[in-house]
Amino acid sequence: MSKTLFYRLLLAALLLPLWAAAQAPAITRVNPTNWFVGMKNPNVQLLVYGPNAGTLTYTITYPGVKLTKASTVENPNYAFLDLTIAATAKPGKVSIVGKKGAQTVTRTWELLLRNPAAKGQGVTQADFIYLAMPDRFANGDPNNDKVASMADPNADRTNPFYRHGGDLQGAAQRIGYLKDLGVTAVWFTPVLENDQPLTNEGGAMRSAYHGYGFTDHYQIDRRLGGNAAYKSYVQQAHAAGLKVVQDAVYNHVGINHWFVRDLPMKSWLHQWPTYTNTSYRQQPITDPHSAYIDRKVTLDGWFVPFLPDLNQQNPYVANFLIQHALWSVETFGVDAWRIDTYMYNDQPFMNRCNAALLQEYPKIHIFGESAVNNVVDQAYYVRNKVAFPFKSNQPGGLDFVVENAMLAGLREVGGKDATGWDNGTQRLYQALAQDGLYVAPEKLVTFLDNHDHNRFLSEVGEDISKFKMGLTWLLTTRGIPSMYYGTEILMKNYKDPSDAEVRRDFPGGWPEDKENKFTAAGRNAAENDAFNFVRTLATYRKTHPALSSGKLMQYLPENGLYAYFRYDATGTVMVATNSTDKPATLPTARFSERMKGFTKARNVLTGETLSDIKTLQLPAKTAVVLELMK
Repeated sequence: MSKTLFYRLLLAALLLPLWAAAQAPAITRVNPTNWFVGMKNPNVQLLVYGPNAGTLTYTITYPGVKLTKASTVENPNYAFLDLTIAATAKPGKVSIVGKKGAQTVTRTWELLLRNPAAKGQGVTQADFIYLAMPDRFANGDPNNDKVASMADPNADRTNPFYRHGGDLQGAAQRIGYLKDLGVTAVWFTPVLENDQPLTNEGGAMRSAYHGYGFTDHYQIDRRLGGNAAYKSYVQQAHAAGLKVVQDAVYNHVGINHWFVRDLPMKSWLHQWPTYTNTSYRQQPITDPHSAYIDRKVTLDGWFVPFLPDLNQQNPYVANFLIQHALWSVETFGVDAWRIDTYMYNDQPFMNRCNAALLQEYPKIHIFGESAVNNVVDQAYYVRNKVAFPFKSNQPGGLDFVVENAMLAGLREVGGKDATGWDNGTQRLYQALAQDGLYVAPEKLVTFLDNHDHNRFLSEVGEDISKFKMGLTWLLTTRGIPSMYYGTEILMKNYKDPSDAEVRRDFPGGWPEDKENKFTAAGRNAAENDAFNFVRTLATYRKTHPALSSGKLMQYLPENGLYAYFRYDATGTVMVATNSTDKPATLPTARFSERMKGFTKARNVLTGETLSDIKTLQLPAKTAVVLELMK
């Protein structure tokens, strides 16, 4: 979308209230669409919208529900109603009555019982998260591929930039596949409605199939199946023992969002005299010497012209976003909350939102995306032990530092730097050695790639030894491992020339696919080997607390050999890496602090029993996982 079109849309949004001024008052929308009795916080703020809805005088008469305040704003089409819901209130239909002169407008709004099913269970080190893009994973209902009434009615699998038709029904049909792989939690890129027009990016017309441009917070995209399909997916996942992570976006919305097309007030968005993009630089936020304008551009600049930047310092915006988060967990029953573009949000707002979620769902895990390149900046956005002037309350975060360390280390396998330090494994060692900055490093979510990065297999030059070494680290070191869809079947590619190259369809997800990689019969020998490798490690970690909740002890790498241990009162697992390109012998006397009392071991990946562990024979470019035994 051009910046000229951006300004036309923004001007239209500001003028719409004037065009509507002569209309009779009406209520066409209430958000949240419903609420719940029994919430720990008894207060909720309703956004009431419709032609001249802000010119009405409101009353609510319902046992246990009190209208404490009605507020109007710049745009007469909006009113904000503050309600208090008593603990004695019962579920039922609440009448919102607005009057203006002789005219009376009534809108029904519902109070529901809280969802009794499991929700907000959180994810921990015991889990293994699978990240997938619903549009590119599996198509269960071809009838919803195209919706003529939506701004982008296209669906074409031959065009890498258009929607391809994957949906939640198709994903539900593959739950058994994920269970077999050893996955315990599923994270989808956002499923909320993205009723966005095609945008011109880099000379190509692209759809919003990725999901990061919300246009209605209370509707799951119809092309994915709508609200009913999402509820059904979560229920089926829970029945199979899988948790569900919802991908949240607070920083921005789509240019076609209904409240952007008719802004409640100018301060609803971050506004600039001329279009201003974020610098994408995190340094001004933690730099004690930074200039105000640099901080402001990072935080308040728009991510791209077609994703308007929300002003979370506006209390109405803040309440809208927080209540949507609570409504989503309660309505759909999701277990964890991944937050997009975390570092670009107003951080006091993020603390308030995190606290609200944790108050209602104490076990829920929250982990945000702050794409930084050093431990200090990463620690800033989570609970930390650093004397920052601002203290984050976020429980976890995506561990970009460890991702960078693993990838850099794998690329350097086999050599040393000019000082004689081991390259490769030293990178990972150094990243983990700085865990003292975090309150709970085990709550960080580790990964090797995602929908915005080059695929892992391509990052390691399609070297299967390095591929397996990286996956071994991912599934055995501290943190909550997350794997991008298709890694287990050796999907590859670089994001240049476009992100679409790392977001290709999962083969077998569409009825017309010639190959079905969801089945062993449809995979070739190399793909089955990779799948079985992931499954073996993922299955093992599920049943061994040393990996799923144990402590980490690591030893300095020497001569390209790196050893670390995961341990608790129930057992000890040793991971020994040979990052050289030749077989090596590793004497274990140096590790006596952790190996004392153990005389043998079982190789988790091969099933082989080692009766003598005084020395270990390590093949080239290999990470060996050993369950130590007495």
